[in-house]
Amino acid sequence: MHHVHKTAAKMLLTAAVAAGVVMPVPAQSANQEAAASATASGEVRRVDAAAGKVTIKHGKISALDLPAMTLVYQADPAMLAGIKPGDQVRFTATRQGGRYVVTEISN
Repeated sequence: MHHVHKTAAKMLLTAAVAAGVVMPVPAQSANQEAAASATASGEVRRVDAAAGKVTIKHGKISALDLPAMTLVYQADPAMLAGIKPGDQVRFTATRQGGRYVVTEISN
């Protein structure tokens, strides 16, 4: 049953991202939260440094339980200096408080 809920949640998240809506991720325990971190690569689609957001199209990120998708990540605005749409980037992201946050990024 848990698998069904997890699959449904992924489908809803994918549909919401495609529609341009950011949805919160279900709450997890502190141990799971701390462990949810991964390094991946992708293509920058949009940067809003003033709002601290970067949209990245990436492949599956198993450690964050994300399918291949385009997702809006939170990021420190200073970290986004020099990052622009179309850049191929390598990034590290974590799940913090129901949000996905880029902690490192390079192009």
